[in-house]
Amino acid sequence: MLIHIIIVLIIVGVLLWLINNYIPMDGKIKSILNVVVVIVVILWLLQALGLLSGVGI
Repeated sequence: MLIHIIIVLIIVGVLLWLINNYIPMDGKIKSILNVVVVIVVILWLLQALGLLSGVGI
């Protein structure tokens, strides 16, 4: 379980880094994308750890 979470976090981080570095976008769009990805990852992490069991994502 813990290794699965770490692998997913690494993959998401690398994908976000690749998008930020190699896809040309406006700075505002990049920052919105980063915030959305971070919020989704935090919600997924809380649900994976069982701290957010009431929300069905």
